[in-house]
Amino acid sequence: MWGTLLNALTVLLGSSTGLLIGNRLPQRIQESVITGLGLVTLFVGFSNASETGNIILPLLSLVIGAILGEVLRLDLRLEQFAGWLQGRVQREAAGAGTASAHARQARFIEGFVTASLVFCVGPLTFVGSIQDGMGLASGFEQLAIKSTLDGFASMAFAASLGIGVLFSVFTVLGVQGGLALLGALAGEVMSGPMISEMTAVGGLILIGLGLIQLDIKKPRVVNFLPGLIIAPALVALATALGIDIYPL
Repeated sequence: MWGTLLNALTVLLGSSTGLLIGNRLPQRIQESVITGLGLVTLFVGFSNASETGNIILPLLSLVIGAILGEVLRLDLRLEQFAGWLQGRVQREAAGAGTASAHARQARFIEGFVTASLVFCVGPLTFVGSIQDGMGLASGFEQLAIKSTLDGFASMAFAASLGIGVLFSVFTVLGVQGGLALLGALAGEVMSGPMISEMTAVGGLILIGLGLIQLDIKKPRVVNFLPGLIIAPALVALATALGIDIYPL
């Protein structure tokens, strides 16, 4: 769990720093920062997506995951949670107009959802957290690297998207803490192929997030998240049935 706590701390510090300097940055600079982060997100997404050994697996995982996500309306639920959280931490200024209140809420939700996805979708999150929970030094090392990257990313995000980014620390604690607990309880719960296919699906989700940051398209990426569970489940099912998922 120490790696998760370190990651949460760097996100907290980075976001706080970003909030301090954010108001001092002109709008054009903030837009350029988001564009730069979008380009990096695309690069990481394509890199992770290439981890798959059989593109059919990420395809099925995303399609099935998207259907489940749409049925469950995960995007709406996450936005409702972010809106509730925003209402708890940001009191509306006296006399503020409805349009202004809605704009602040939309900005909070965008910052919270964007940062939560970036910080919690990726190979270092899953592999590092599980290994950290197992007490392996490699797990903490991976999360230490992730913590450094997330610290700088949270600074840039918070400067441009506001205080919602800071509250993504709860998502980091919940997701990575849960994975660490899973690692502690179950030990070697995931095989190499399971991790690779989960990583590939996570990469495709990050590509969708990058498209949002670049203002190209606005896919409901949250609804694709069940694909992260479907991918290793498909690998486990294929293994149990004796199906070769990586044909030559």
